[in-house]
Amino acid sequence: MERFKSFFKTSLIGGITVILPIFIFVIVMKWLFGWVTDIIRPVTSLVIIQSHISKYIADALVLAFIVIGCFIIGIIVKTKIGLYIHTNLEKRILKIAPGYSIIKETVMQFIGKQFPFSKVVLVRIYENDTLLTGFITDIHPDGIYTVFVPTAPNPTSGYIYHLKSEYVQHVDISVEEAMRSIITCGVGSKKIVSSYLKKISEK
Repeated sequence: MERFKSFFKTSLIGGITVILPIFIFVIVMKWLFGWVTDIIRPVTSLVIIQSHISKYIADALVLAFIVIGCFIIGIIVKTKIGLYIHTNLEKRILKIAPGYSIIKETVMQFIGKQFPFSKVVLVRIYENDTLLTGFITDIHPDGIYTVFVPTAPNPTSGYIYHLKSEYVQHVDISVEEAMRSIITCGVGSKKIVSSYLKKISEK
């Protein structure tokens, strides 16, 4: 009986671990698709009226045109004339728009050449043995580190600390692995702690 219970439990958990991520992925993609199609609905409706095609084909066409449009604009701004127009447009019009600079900097951080989080660290913000997982976002000439410490399980919110180097311990772990441990509320943190202990023992 105990063997059957164990078999049933492990099989059920195994099935859930396979199905649940797929289910969540489908829900997220469905939500994202719905959000995008709601934004482009006015254009999609116009395409449906003019071409008499189905909604899904119209959505796909509009999305394709948006992607192609972004690609063409990207090519244009690489030219001297395009760069000149874009620079002057930003200086004279867009810079005046409330929040434009912040939005641009945020977008450039995530899709530009600079990744927002350069390295994973463990920090001691209370000057004791309490360790927090964080990400270096900036390093200053005086040796001060700016570190973002995200909250779990939602890493998009958190706290920013400016710390001396003695309160920042580097660990050999990727940003993706650290993010995964935060999203799962600490599950899989063994590698982070092991790397920290190894660094300490080497000193």
